[in-house]
Amino acid sequence: MTAAGPLPDHALVVLVGPSGSGKSTWAAQHYRQQEVVSSDALRAVVGSGEFDLDASADAFALLHQIVAGRARRGLTVVVDTLGLDPDLRDRLREQGRMAGLPCVAVLFETPESVARQRNATRDRPVPARVLGQQHAAFARAREAVADEGWDEVRVVVDSPAPAQGADVVDGPVPRPASEAHGVRQQAWPEVVLQVSRFPWGADPAGWLRSIAVAADEHGFAGIALMDHLIQIPQVDRAWEPIPEPWVTLGMLAGLDTNLRLGTLVSPVTFRAPGIIAKTVATLDVLSGGRAFVGLGAGWWEREHQAFGLPFPAAAERLDLLESCIETLHALWDKGTKAYAGTRVTLPETTAYPRPVGRPQVIVGGSGERRTLRIAAAQADACNLPSNEDVLAHKLAVLRAHCAEVGRDPAEVAVTVLDLPVVGTDRDDTWRRVERLRGRTAAAAFASRHHAGEARSHRDRYRRLADEFGVKTVFVGLPDLAGPDDVARLASVLDPG
Repeated sequence: MTAAGPLPDHALVVLVGPSGSGKSTWAAQHYRQQEVVSSDALRAVVGSGEFDLDASADAFALLHQIVAGRARRGLTVVVDTLGLDPDLRDRLREQGRMAGLPCVAVLFETPESVARQRNATRDRPVPARVLGQQHAAFARAREAVADEGWDEVRVVVDSPAPAQGADVVDGPVPRPASEAHGVRQQAWPEVVLQVSRFPWGADPAGWLRSIAVAADEHGFAGIALMDHLIQIPQVDRAWEPIPEPWVTLGMLAGLDTNLRLGTLVSPVTFRAPGIIAKTVATLDVLSGGRAFVGLGAGWWEREHQAFGLPFPAAAERLDLLESCIETLHALWDKGTKAYAGTRVTLPETTAYPRPVGRPQVIVGGSGERRTLRIAAAQADACNLPSNEDVLAHKLAVLRAHCAEVGRDPAEVAVTVLDLPVVGTDRDDTWRRVERLRGRTAAAAFASRHHAGEARSHRDRYRRLADEFGVKTVFVGLPDLAGPDDVARLASVLDPG
């Protein structure tokens, strides 16, 4: 099949074209050196140089070993050979298939006259007769690849610069729009910076201030703080700082920014529902109506035990989540009358100051039986995973719950938490992957964190809005260290 847009990542990519067609130049422009395995370069490794044809057998044996090793680890491998031999293409494709990688053939459509001009400038030109045979073989290959079972076939048409006009390879292939995911609602979501690690050194207040100011200057819509009592192992070591979020947000409310401020998410097991209502209302007043609150049932027993807090069974925690949302709505409503609801009874609802408006209540969690039903019935928004396949399924469940409780799905905004690795180029991206992945396999970590350059994330966020109706993307950088990292994200926020 043929396709447009970026090539899949991770994949087996086989380049097909005669000598001088621009394959090596194109590969060098779009991939890291270690991702490209070149038969010419391997001849130089096992023989006297890249033109040592006597070393070809050993070079190709080494080539297949490298392809197998990278493919087995789920890593992208770009095979830079002539690619004109159908048996070689079949063997390479089978190696990719066995490893579960998408297999892509890239054809280089270069006029024979251009290839001959380039060939003439080489230290060891390919004989004219051989080059003619290669072009004849390429014509046959061009017809054959369509029936060889490649997942994708791409064509790079020659231009004055060999790779000009070629697809930029920096992220996964965009999926086609699907009405099954819902009606298109907008072209671009708001992006909120989610802060989960706090490497603030000797000046905590200064670090927090610099992050907030940078986020505001670079176009983030808000800041969401993680709410835990001990730093979670998914983010950092237990002894690294994790500040009380509402105190911290109160400080940020005093800065001259337009940022929305809230948590993603606050466990309902940490604070009584009335205290949460009071806290959020106060923040909303102090910030001029910019507060929101993410709520969840809580999941980490260790922090509850360490701080002397009860950690009831999951069903009871979900009951608490329902009660908490009901309490917030009751205490934020007008008047001071008594309240008697589904789960909550209050003798009075005297709670001042009242919020400036109605702070958004976001339910975080993906539990299909209870959590998504609570979101459908009570929440203003539901925060879901950013993985598109998972998101599509969870949205279907959420909408089914909306139908069952008699609520318009449009009343429940869709938000996602995304934890991307964002590099300035492909080399920088993979340096970050290696630094951050710990003992996780590189390909798995890169896939989980959608590792790529700004454009790939921009395309993904646009797709989340277009195809899934996502209103807000909470972006948490796994390597956030300071305001420079916030600035690095600026191009991700530009939908142009």
